[in-house]
Amino acid sequence: MKSRRPLLVPTLVVLGVAAPTLAADWPQWRGPARDGRAALARGFPEALTPAWKVAVGEGHASPVVVGDRVYVFAREGEEEVLHSLDLATGRRLWRQASPAPYTMNSAATAHGKGPKSTPTVANGRVFTFGISGILSAFDAATGRLAWRKEFSAQYGETSPLYGAAQSPVVDGDRVIVHVGGPGRGALTAFDAATGAVRWAWTGDGPAYASPVVATLAGTRQVVTLTESFLVGISADRGELLWKIPFTTPWVQNAVTPIVDGDVVVYSGLDQPLRALRVVRKGAAYATEPRWESADVSAYLSTPVLEKGRIYGLSQRKRGQLFCLDAATGRVVWLSDGRQGENAALVAGGASVLALTTDAELLVVPLQGEAFAAARRYRVAESATWAHPAVTSEGVLVKDRTHLAYLRF
Repeated sequence: MKSRRPLLVPTLVVLGVAAPTLAADWPQWRGPARDGRAALARGFPEALTPAWKVAVGEGHASPVVVGDRVYVFAREGEEEVLHSLDLATGRRLWRQASPAPYTMNSAATAHGKGPKSTPTVANGRVFTFGISGILSAFDAATGRLAWRKEFSAQYGETSPLYGAAQSPVVDGDRVIVHVGGPGRGALTAFDAATGAVRWAWTGDGPAYASPVVATLAGTRQVVTLTESFLVGISADRGELLWKIPFTTPWVQNAVTPIVDGDVVVYSGLDQPLRALRVVRKGAAYATEPRWESADVSAYLSTPVLEKGRIYGLSQRKRGQLFCLDAATGRVVWLSDGRQGENAALVAGGASVLALTTDAELLVVPLQGEAFAAARRYRVAESATWAHPAVTSEGVLVKDRTHLAYLRF
């Protein structure tokens, strides 16, 4: 399989909350509920206050926060490194490194060797998924390696063409991730304590999008994009419940699905934003189209749902922020173009935060019938592909090589 277009995937992680977290915790991809929502302040200052900035290595993995600790996964030379830092000061508490040689696909060499997958913290452990598809579990307090899984004996290729970018999700005592490579893989639930396989669905190879765990049509399911499908898999047994074909140019399914009740919202490169409803008919499950918006198309940026509206970045016009009505798909507003190659979005309070790849953090009011940024902050000196982590007091921003904490 050949590729002509590089995949510029931001770190993608999806996690089900497996244990109670503090109000300030941001323990996984897109936050506590893996939906990009946070308890944002209702007002924002004219300028953010720098608290600290430290060198942590390259890559697009998002920082995560649990209690007074920050965890960030990055690359230093030919090693993948997991750092634990003190939230208040940025002081390093421990560092774990492991060899991770990797050769990029020639179409994506400019985008670096990752890692791109955001760590997940649950039940006292930190789970990482390296760019070559190595799954590891560490003790969150000490950094001690608990277990590690690599899959070269099972699959000829252990990551998609441009490297693994999905983030593991924890559901109770299981950590779930789609392992394997192009054309062959398994969405797999591992025992979080031991790494033993609990179940595996082998119906397709992995994509770059991260899975979410939610209850739809009365059944707890893992919902994710694979190479060629949008699927719902039983969270308890690993059985296929439903699937629909979904493909994008150059095999680049990279957008985390949004789940709202029984409705799933999804998109991809050169594909409209769509919504479907999952229904149960006797013992079987089916999907019913709900709406489609051809005016917007999400390539890498996962939209966020807040107060009946969907906010996101469309690939159209070289990056166009949008707001849609979640019930109908009607466009409420579209920004001007050229907002950035990608934007990571966080919603809550009265605002949406949009961190663009140009290191600009926009504060956009939730209400209103036209795009308007209430604040614009310059937050880094290099590109910001990683999703920010939001606390009750500020925001953690990872640029090409550094992690900074900026207070509201």
